[in-house]
Amino acid sequence: MDDAARATRRLLLVLGVGAASSTLASRLLDPLVGEIAADFAADAGMVALLATAFSLPYALVQPVLGPAGDALGKRRVIRAGCILLAITLAASAFAPDLPSLMVLRILAGAAAGGIFPLAIAMVGDQVPLARRQLALSRLLVAGLTGSASGGALAALLAPFIGWRGVLLVAAGVALAGWWVLRGRDPGASPGVPLGRRIDVIDVLRRYRQILGLARARALYGAVFVEGMLVFGMFPFLAPTLSERGLGGVAEAGMAVALFALGGFLFAAVAAPLLRHLSQRRVMQAGGALAALGLLGVGFAPAAPLLIGACLPIGFGFYMLHTSIQTGVTEVAPAARGSAVALHAFSFFLGQALGPVVVALGRAGLGMGATLVLAAMGVLLLGLVLAGRRRAQKD
Repeated sequence: MDDAARATRRLLLVLGVGAASSTLASRLLDPLVGEIAADFAADAGMVALLATAFSLPYALVQPVLGPAGDALGKRRVIRAGCILLAITLAASAFAPDLPSLMVLRILAGAAAGGIFPLAIAMVGDQVPLARRQLALSRLLVAGLTGSASGGALAALLAPFIGWRGVLLVAAGVALAGWWVLRGRDPGASPGVPLGRRIDVIDVLRRYRQILGLARARALYGAVFVEGMLVFGMFPFLAPTLSERGLGGVAEAGMAVALFALGGFLFAAVAAPLLRHLSQRRVMQAGGALAALGLLGVGFAPAAPLLIGACLPIGFGFYMLHTSIQTGVTEVAPAARGSAVALHAFSFFLGQALGPVVVALGRAGLGMGATLVLAAMGVLLLGLVLAGRRRAQKD
């Protein structure tokens, strides 16, 4: 292993702990919607909006935190996000009612927004383009560890320590992320001096330049749609399983974990897959696999089949998502933190809107028909992105 490979490995290990703490917090309450609803005597559909309460501020802070990372140092901003996330998660464990928990989830989402997107930008800063999609796929392993652990921990620990105890465990993980990330930021984005003051006019100018690029707009639109179509269903897994008589919290936790396992499998085979398939083929296959899995969740007659359907959703989603991410890291190399921030803004705005759209579809059309529409959408997204990729090469 050469020096550059060793440096990349160290970078990914350090950033991975912070990334895992933020993704664990994001999916932590999905399997516990029914339990929280019972605790607060609230409607499950309203409790499911805790996912939106986390995702929406995560998206909205990106236009601020991206330039802050470029100017002040990405590692410094990531550490601040970890400690604030730990504090808000710990406070959430003592929420006396659903409105208080909603407010604390909003604060937790804002804190988490400064972690994973800036970790992606740091990889873009320090890993050459030829190795970047592979490096990003490995960083995703850390994020997936958090996602899988969130679903699994919620399902396994909630019967013993309740949803409040689960939140305290997550707070401890975020605190560990803050501790591991101590140290100096090795540098800012190319052409951006580290430690400078944030110039609002300059920030707005950079955003205008980035959004003026047709390729950037296409990537941000794609990741918004992707987040909405894939993640809107997760808060409704436990209620859907319960309504069909197929299970509840434990099965929903396993489904979230299987989604993350799909991402692990993609990361494990990413290197040979990317050597043998063009990025266009990867996008097409990713959309098709995610669509197949969504149909499985919509119509599976047994719990093992529904849970298993989340595996191809995860594999296909990450095939598609890392392709988009790699493109985003090259949109504006001199303002990579800002470019990735807009990417995260779009993605989590889609995630925030997803549960709202699924709730409306579930009420009006039923869960099966809603997931058919989601499957058609993600399949079309993969085909459109692949077509754009081919046009760019031609």
